[in-house]
Amino acid sequence: MINNKNETNKHIHISPIARPRRLRVSPWIRNMISEHRVTVNDLIWPVFIQEGKNLRTPIASMPGVERLSIDLLTLAVKEARDLGIPAIALFPATPTNLKTQDGEEAFNPENLVCRTIRAIKSAVPDIGIICDVALDPYTSHGQDGLVRNGIVVNDETVEVLCKQSVVQAQAGCDVIAPSDMMDGRVGAIRKALDNAGFSHVAILSYAAKYASAFYGPFRDAVGSANNLGKSDKKTYQMDPSNSSEALREVALDIAEGADMVMVKPGMPYLDVVARVKEAFKVPTFAYQVSGEYAMLCAAAANGWLEREKVILESLLSFKRAGADGVLTYFAVEAAKLLKAQ
Repeated sequence: MINNKNETNKHIHISPIARPRRLRVSPWIRNMISEHRVTVNDLIWPVFIQEGKNLRTPIASMPGVERLSIDLLTLAVKEARDLGIPAIALFPATPTNLKTQDGEEAFNPENLVCRTIRAIKSAVPDIGIICDVALDPYTSHGQDGLVRNGIVVNDETVEVLCKQSVVQAQAGCDVIAPSDMMDGRVGAIRKALDNAGFSHVAILSYAAKYASAFYGPFRDAVGSANNLGKSDKKTYQMDPSNSSEALREVALDIAEGADMVMVKPGMPYLDVVARVKEAFKVPTFAYQVSGEYAMLCAAAANGWLEREKVILESLLSFKRAGADGVLTYFAVEAAKLLKAQ
């Protein structure tokens, strides 16, 4: 039994050889030995475009994020580039009257995405443009591919994705980013781009894209939520319970010609990011998706989290896991915070 009376005035004496706190005592040494850093060069800004002029539409489920018409988006991209953000990722809100069963608008050379690419390249030629390749913004059923007899068909969808990729490259896109998760689409798109004279256009494959519940606000933003209804994408997007399967998906895409790979969502799948980077040593990106963004915004708005600190800490977690870059809706805000440090 411990004699509390005798112990009251005693101090535990320890003399460890290693005292890790010595390396945390001052800001200068903490900065010097920092293992990972977030810089503006790590940021890719996903943006939503809409038809019209001088139009901005707030997205209720993504506070602070708006759909912008091409003219306003061009101005916003100029600001992003001035902050040092190296690239944007374009996502269209296609008008309902242009959505069809087979998503033909996806490969219309004059569609919203292609016109936006040309406008941005004219105004801000030195920013990178990454274009999503999938059919969900263009289909009346909201699936990423063509539907035949209730089934999302693979090979026929890939043929359309190749057409979509080529028209985006013709418009001036720098990086094609297939997010559809059809089998074999990276190799087919690489061949289509090369045959059309666009061997210089890179492919960023959504190699490990999960059938996640964190995409809801994004579907509001591009207007596909109502089209999809109660259907899901589990027959082509990955099962959230699987991580080793992600390595197989990544290996296949690299073998087919992917220059870079992506894991989506981000923070709930940092283990997958780490495994992919460790296994393949290729440029690896993560997408801090709409649901992650919405959660952090809501918690900060309620005073439960310090907004600026959690933005930067969340981005640091991607770097620590091995990501070379992050697609994040916080990109502009994060760039300003990093500049102020």
